[in-house]
Amino acid sequence: MAAHAAEVVVPGTDFRMDVQGLEGVQGLANVPGVDNYVPSLKGQGGTDFAAAIANPQAQPFQTQSVGESILAAARSKIGSPYVWGATGPNAFDCSGLTTWAYNQVGKKIPRTSYGQAAEGQKVSRENLQPGDIVVFYSGASHVGIYAGNGKVVHAVTQGTPLQEAPMDNMPFHSAVRF
Repeated sequence: MAAHAAEVVVPGTDFRMDVQGLEGVQGLANVPGVDNYVPSLKGQGGTDFAAAIANPQAQPFQTQSVGESILAAARSKIGSPYVWGATGPNAFDCSGLTTWAYNQVGKKIPRTSYGQAAEGQKVSRENLQPGDIVVFYSGASHVGIYAGNGKVVHAVTQGTPLQEAPMDNMPFHSAVRF
């Protein structure tokens, strides 16, 4: 291995490569595309092995659940204007927001609040998880994305930007998960 280089190994293959400038990089596991990182012990011996295991140079990469990714997509649009019939990416109506956020994680769902309420897997209010769709009003005429702690991210109405708000501000109808 060259001086001041890190050895990159692809597990399950014979691929090995020396990469200049990666040695001792703090947080290497957080670099996009790096799924796992184990400090090299090459050239170390004795108590150095225990020290490398006890003090890894990088923290494990944290991943989001699909629901958390849906919620993150919706939250990224807070402040966007409400426009009836809009499906993003710069303006939304209520079901346009839910449809857009689910599309960001590769999930196709019905376009209307009525369709979403009818086709998703029913979830009780007590079992809501971030990313679930919360349906409001009789007739299932409004939807939002559950954000946790009794809040939803939703596109409210003309003149009110997309927001995160307590779900108790509206009459609960049902909730669904896709």
